Amino acid sequence: MRVFLDANILFSAAKSPGAIRRLVEEIQACGHECIADEYVIAEARRNLEQKFPSALPDFENRLRGISRLASPPSLSTPSLALLLPEKDRPVLASAIQHQCDALITGDKTHFGRLYGQTIAGVCIHSPQSLAELLAGATGAKSNAV
Repeated sequence: MRVFLDANILFSAAKSPGAIRRLVEEIQACGHECIADEYVIAEARRNLEQKFPSALPDFENRLRGISRLASPPSLSTPSLALLLPEKDRPVLASAIQHQCDALITGDKTHFGRLYGQTIAGVCIHSPQSLAELLAGATGAKSNAV
């Protein structure tokens, strides 16, 4: 499975050794590919620089295990305007254009109503729902989130 990581997931995984970090590690341990583009990486880096600068070395180290892709030239489509605010459209558009199976985001405000829905082949997940999906796929209880 190809899993696109939103900026808030990258941020949370870098800032502390909590549930989100364990979830990203579990995704990778299960053999799934974690993907991020330069748009979400730049947003996560900017937020870490402002709020948790001491986490930047860990952030850069964690990026080594993530497939880093360029932001597609056409980041948004008119149909996404009906679903998401302008700043969030590039996230879903990139997941779609990079043919990801899932998008994981903790942004309940903008993506929450889309959790569990599949849009253009990309299923949108909260950290909890993806942890539950992984637990079901492995037949074990996930303790990631």
